[in-house]
Formats: sequence, structure tokens, C-alpha cells
Amino acid sequence: MFSEAVNQPALEKDRYKIRQAFIAAPGNSLIVADYGQLELRILAHLADCKSMLDAFKAGGDFHSRTAMNMYSHIREAVDRKDVLLEWHPQPDEDKPPVPLLKDAFASERRKAKMLNFSIAYGKTPVGLARDWKVSVKEARETVDLWYRDRKQVLKWQAERKKEANEVHSVKTLLGRTRSFPSMKGASNAHKSHIERAAINTPVQGSAADVAMCAMLEISGNARLKELGWRLILQVHDEVILEGPTDSAEAAKAIVVECMSKPFAGKNILKVDLAVDAKFAQNWYAAK
Repeated sequence: MFSEAVNQPALEKDRYKIRQAFIAAPGNSLIVADYGQLELRILAHLADCKSMLDAFKAGGDFHSRTAMNMYSHIREAVDRKDVLLEWHPQPDEDKPPVPLLKDAFASERRKAKMLNFSIAYGKTPVGLARDWKVSVKEARETVDLWYRDRKQVLKWQAERKKEANEVHSVKTLLGRTRSFPSMKGASNAHKSHIERAAINTPVQGSAADVAMCAMLEISGNARLKELGWRLILQVHDEVILEGPTDSAEAAKAIVVECMSKPFAGKNILKVDLAVDAKFAQNWYAAK
């Protein structure tokens, strides 16, 4: 049994609806825009992982695709059309003709989702076993299933560990550096900490690179200023703007464009940057 309690900021919920307290001024709305699976997309780019890149290019439910690639019995069920990877209902349809993968194989998809985020953050089988309350052997077997189709990620992570050991630093997408002390004479626990940081710093640091560049694009956009919109808050990979409700739709489209192409109007990644944006009177309603 795997615990559903994953300690990741991306999975936290606003349980007490605190965001309802953030309300736009009369006549104004808030645009709330965030990236979809930004760290995973960056990992796919940095590792040049074909399986992950193909899954993102195909679109749809990334975690269901991960589960399908991890478990042969799920792929066989999809090939037999016993389940659907995803479903796009037509106007006269109220339910899918066969169960969706995320419903029929909920447990496997949950494991795949946990692994997608955990491996991007540098978690090891030992750490995952502790989080999931299972044996290290079971955690390692599940991790091996994830890596089986993503050998480029394993290679990239090994290279970052070596870089931390030999050069004592790693870099983000835009070349920002994080330095590490020498591992010579370090305890196993200290060495493991440095190796985890060497893996997750390029991913999380590059996500920050993307977010910073997106904010610069938004802040410098002349049309947004003409429409009366201004950036008021940024949380992780999410931005919030405030401006007149009557121009919210037009402003939202500009924000999505800025975030989709944050590097001086371009996207330098090998995979598209997915952006979800909504506008409403308060922060909670726009999520």
C-alpha cells in the first residue's frame, strides 16, 4: 500500500480556501496563470528523455501515460481498447464507452504520479520507502519500473552527481551556479544530501529561470500596460495579475503567450510549456 501523502508543494491544496480572501478591486479581476508540470518538462528537456518528450508532445494525462509505460498489463488493456488513455466527449456523450485508465488503474497511476514528482526532486528508493511506508525493496522495484523507459534520466542524474563530486557545482538552464563542498571525507548522509541537491537544483533552479523570464516578459509587455493590467504576485510557477474586467480575456491571452515563450518571445526547451490561465474576482475562484 502506498501512502497518498506526498510532501510536494505542487500537490498542496488550499484546504481552508484562504485564497478567497484575495479579492480584486471593484471593476477589476485577477488573472491567475500557472505552468503545467513545469519541473517534469524541464527534466525531460535537460535529460533529453525521449519517452518523456514523446508523452508531453502527445498531450493528455501525463501520469496515465507514465503508468501505461511502467506496467505491461495496463498497456495491454489500452491496446485491447478495454480502457481509454483519455476521453474527449462529444456533445451527445455523457460517459466514455469503456473505463478511463485513471479510474480502472487508479493505484498504478497514483504510484506513477508520485514517482514523476519524487524523482524530479531527487528522491531515492530509501526516501520513497520512508514516505510510502513500504520496504526499500518494494520502493526500489517500483523506481526501476519508472527508469526502465527513461534511461536518459538515469544517465543525466549520474552525470550531475559526478559533476558535483568533481567540479563541485551544477548549473541551471540559464547558467546560474550552485556550488557544493568537497565530498572527500564526507559522511554517507552528507554525500547523499549533496547528490540529491545536484539532481534537483538544475530542475528546480531551471523552473525558477522560466518563471523569472516569464515575469520579465509580462512586466515589460506594452499591451498589458495599455489594458491596465499589472503583475501583483508570483508563487512558485504561478503568477497573478490585476486589471479591468472588461479586458480580462484579451489580457489572459497575452499572459499565456508570454509564459509559453518566456525567453525573449521564444521557447528554448525541446517541449512546449503548458500554461493554464483563468480570471475571476478572487484568487480561489480563478484556480
